[in-house]
Amino acid sequence: MGRRNSTSVADFILMEMTDSTETQLVLSVLFLLIYLITVLGNAGMILIIRLDPQLHTPMYFFLTHLSFLDLSYSNVVTPKTLQNLLTSTRSISFLGCFTQLFFFILLASTECFILSSMAYDRYVAICNPLRYEVIMSTRLCYALLSGSYAIGFVDSTANVLSISRLNFCKSNVIQHFFCDTSPILVLSCSDTFEVELVIFICAGFTVVMSLFTISGSYVSILSTIMKINSTAGKKKAFSTCASHLLGVTIFYSTIIFTYLKPKTSYSLGRDQVASVFYTIVIPMLNPLIYSLRNKEVKSAAVRITQKREGCRQLISQWC
Repeated sequence: MGRRNSTSVADFILMEMTDSTETQLVLSVLFLLIYLITVLGNAGMILIIRLDPQLHTPMYFFLTHLSFLDLSYSNVVTPKTLQNLLTSTRSISFLGCFTQLFFFILLASTECFILSSMAYDRYVAICNPLRYEVIMSTRLCYALLSGSYAIGFVDSTANVLSISRLNFCKSNVIQHFFCDTSPILVLSCSDTFEVELVIFICAGFTVVMSLFTISGSYVSILSTIMKINSTAGKKKAFSTCASHLLGVTIFYSTIIFTYLKPKTSYSLGRDQVASVFYTIVIPMLNPLIYSLRNKEVKSAAVRITQKREGCRQLISQWC
């Protein structure tokens, strides 16, 4: 992430989300509450899946890593945003800005392919139930997971290296509450066509390939569900996909709206609202979506709670 000597920017200044002190206080309290729910929700989801043997299946293996990504995703953006809202210090170093951008793209790209891996898992479970354990082997699960992180790493490295080599001499004020590609490109006095092309290719490949896998999986799933005779059977089959489908719809709609467009169409107000949604709100929503709409997770939480209560009673009897 080296810079050219002609780059005169030593650090960046992140834009205030609002000029009103009262609104900043309200936003800081709201974001802090969302952040706490995000941390507790995703950490709780990981803990439940790890502690309950009945959830040691490929679907929950991917869900564990989705929760880990959401937890990391939130930690990349939210703490700095809270600091900017609560203090007058809104500066971020050149290295700090591109480090934030690197991990942001890494986690977002990886999440795309984790979601597509989960869609493939549901396809195998519904369309090939008798061969599910053979197809979704431990080896395949780890291969899909490793591939997701590898693509995310290549994607983020290509983006950050290409952007960091630009000259920044127009201004050091990023018109955003965190370091993102479009508001950083606006500050460059270099020709950004090649960089925009790299970003578009990387983002396009990630979104298209993952959406292609998800769409193909759900077309097959829908075709299989429609062949089921009983209404109860159809509902049971669809219920295993409902949470994932809802999470995919929310995530991809905001990603496509924000990134698959040229920098000239960047709008501070509109894009900030979308960015708040997918960087702060969605990591909070995912554990709620996958837990509140999932009977197995709720049953596992009850079993773990009952087991802990039983252990406490046994210890108290011995003491």
